Formats: sequence, structure tokens, C-alpha cells
Amino acid sequence: MGELLRFGVVGTLGFLIDTAMLYAALSLGAGLYLGRVLSYVTAASANWALNRAWTFRQADRSHRGRQWTMFLLVNLLGFVINYGTYLLLITLWPVAARYPVLAVAAGAVAGLGGNFLLSRRFVFQKRCSDSITGK
Repeated sequence: MGELLRFGVVGTLGFLIDTAMLYAALSLGAGLYLGRVLSYVTAASANWALNRAWTFRQADRSHRGRQWTMFLLVNLLGFVINYGTYLLLITLWPVAARYPVLAVAAGAVAGLGGNFLLSRRFVFQKRCSDSITGK
């Protein structure tokens, strides 16, 4: 349960990063769609680093690059749900197109559960010595 709570805190920070990057990309002319892809990748990378350092601190620390890549890959399902929710809202609800933070928030909530379960199972596995000794 503690991991899920920490994952949620990290996700909240990721939401803030995602939103800030989206608005930065929009101000640079990226548009609602490309801006969101850029903001999502930035936020997902920050989430990986924070989850590695705090949420799943007992996980294997080797192979950072592989772990980051795996985090992005297994969270593709969450991304599809997240981005799909975002697209639906900005397309169908004019308020969300005017205030994309609403669509970003809805997408983040929609993808949370799947991202946690996949990350815990496939990305942040416990070290072999921890599972042997029961730590």
C-alpha cells in the first residue's frame, strides 16, 4: 500500500511537470497534440527517476538505461489510456481545449492503476538477493 501511495505522489509531481511542459510547448508553437507528446515523455522520464529513487527503492539498481526504456515501454498501455482520454476531452469538450490542464489531469488519473501494476511487476523488480533473504 505504501508503494501505491508513493507512486501516486510521484504521479502528482509528474502531472505538474506534464502540465508545465505542455504549456511551455504550447507557448513555443508546438500545438495541442505534439505538445502533449513532448510533455508526456518529459513527465514519464521524471516519474521513472523519482519512482526508482523513492517508490521502488528496493528495486534492482543496475541497468538504468534498460530500466528507463522498460518503464516507457510497459507504460505504453497507460499512455494510450492517458493520451486517449486527453484527446477525447480536448476534441469533444471545448472547455478542455481552452484549459488543457483538465484533460491532462483526467488522462493521468485514467492511466494510474495500469501504470502502477505494470511498473511494479516488470520494471522495478526487487533485487535477487532481497528475494532470497526475504528483505
